[in-house]
Amino acid sequence: MHRIFTTAVADVYPHYVAKVERKGRTRAELDEVIGWLTGFDDAALQRHLEERTTFADFFGAAHLNPGTALITGSVCGVKVQEVEDPLMRQVRYLDKLVDELAKGRPMAKVLRA
Repeated sequence: MHRIFTTAVADVYPHYVAKVERKGRTRAELDEVIGWLTGFDDAALQRHLEERTTFADFFGAAHLNPGTALITGSVCGVKVQEVEDPLMRQVRYLDKLVDELAKGRPMAKVLRA
């Protein structure tokens, strides 16, 4: 099992916030992206952060957006659509969306609208 699966989302979330804010995006936009991917509203996301939910449990409770099939490209040199482990693919989807947000892509494109 990969270490990220047992890592609390709350441990990584501040890094996501810092990454997008450095590039002029907001925490609210980040939360919108996470909500789009997972189906969690703001209250549910905050509860997962406060309860220190692991990535495995976080994605286990999520209702993934059907649009995730449209998420393609590379994260750390690995094509997200080719990641075999379903949980790792979901983590990579999140990484990819955070990267796109930080790179200034329009929200409609990040959310595959």
